[in-house]
Amino acid sequence: MDLQGMVPPDPETEVSRECFAVVRVGRGRRKRFAAACVQECATAEVARAQARGQGSLAAARLVGPSKSSEGQFIYYLVEWLQGDG
Repeated sequence: MDLQGMVPPDPETEVSRECFAVVRVGRGRRKRFAAACVQECATAEVARAQARGQGSLAAARLVGPSKSSEGQFIYYLVEWLQGDG
């Protein structure tokens, strides 16, 4: 997985932490998402439940938010969460 440009997680701050989330996905599968497309969830199970049956939503484990060179806050995909947990 290529996470070039990602700010690595910092255990002492809230910058680029790992989280579970529901991601609004368009066509194709990207590896980075604008913060506006991401809804953080407390657990992987919550993310899966919120995405279940929603064609444009997918559960994922992400790292972020990180500020891009364009000044936008983005999240990087670590993995897509599949199944019911």
